[in-house]
Amino acid sequence: MRKRFQWREGNQIDLMVDGEVFFPVMLEEMRKARHSLLLEFYLVASGTITTRFIEEMIAAVKRGVMVRMIIDGFGALKFNQNDRKRLQSEGVQIIVYNPLHATKLTRNFARDHRKLLIVDQQVAFVGGTGLSDVYWLSDAKGSPWHELMSRVEGPAVVDLLNVYNALWERCSYQKLPSAPETMPPVGDTKVRVTTIQGMYQQDIKVSFLHRVNRAQTRVWLMTAYFLPSFSVRSALRRAARRGVDVRLVIAGPYTDQPWVFHASKRYYRALLKAGVRIYEYQPRFLHAKAAVVDDWSSVGSCNLDHWNLRWNLEANIEVEDSAFVVQVGQVLRDDMHHCYEVTYDAWSKRPWHQKMHEYVWAWLAKLALKIR
Repeated sequence: MRKRFQWREGNQIDLMVDGEVFFPVMLEEMRKARHSLLLEFYLVASGTITTRFIEEMIAAVKRGVMVRMIIDGFGALKFNQNDRKRLQSEGVQIIVYNPLHATKLTRNFARDHRKLLIVDQQVAFVGGTGLSDVYWLSDAKGSPWHELMSRVEGPAVVDLLNVYNALWERCSYQKLPSAPETMPPVGDTKVRVTTIQGMYQQDIKVSFLHRVNRAQTRVWLMTAYFLPSFSVRSALRRAARRGVDVRLVIAGPYTDQPWVFHASKRYYRALLKAGVRIYEYQPRFLHAKAAVVDDWSSVGSCNLDHWNLRWNLEANIEVEDSAFVVQVGQVLRDDMHHCYEVTYDAWSKRPWHQKMHEYVWAWLAKLALKIR
């Protein structure tokens, strides 16, 4: 599906920060389900939180609820067979997106990175979480992962339903109940669903660039993996040079992909020289993805890095609502207090061995991803 969704009025959006906040809300909505539960998650790993979701899915089936689940062939490698068989034996249908296979070669890179939960075609959750204890209970260094999810109610849920249904039909050749054409308003928030489908459709990137190129006051971007495209880097530099407050909040030393943390530093010099402020989050792994540009915000699954833009399926929501934009901005502002700010002065004086380390990882990333 390559449909470009329109802005929809009349929504209610609630932003939730970290697993201890959003997981209980998601589970409570699942308990209320009476007709359908649709789940789509990239990272699924057996453990305490996943068991809670499994129990709610099985309980829903026993109430007569239709329960469907899309998982990714790579992201769900730690979702064990016992858990899968338990769900299927109770009546939950599971589809694996693009299972890994040696004969697929580079097609193995194509991944479903979206994170969606839709309850009774009425309430949706969209953001960056997976079903894994790393978001909630892990006592590993740099955990639990810092993450954002949004609860959406209102007409925008129709478009999230269409996103889900299109992938289900594409993978299973089965039709799910159609999304309603519209829904009654439940609030006053203006929302648009944006997606990425690999190189074929990149609404999230196009929309972000459109906003940055017209920004008047601020561009704040939070991302877990900072390997942005040339067009994104150029837009950020131009905005900073014309006096816009441009800030990047990115994952620091705690990350599940250390090579990205080191490779991303090849972009620092030009950005810092242009006036972009760069913050590296210190307490734990920052996995959240959010942007604020003037009176507009975007939250979801997309990191705007080369890998996401080339290979992944992604889903974000864009919001034009002053209260929500203030809320997202406050999350970023609070997180900046837990960051190390990289200054141009300090960056210029870093030791030669650090420069060499970064150069090697940047060269390998360029080779692997064919980026510039």
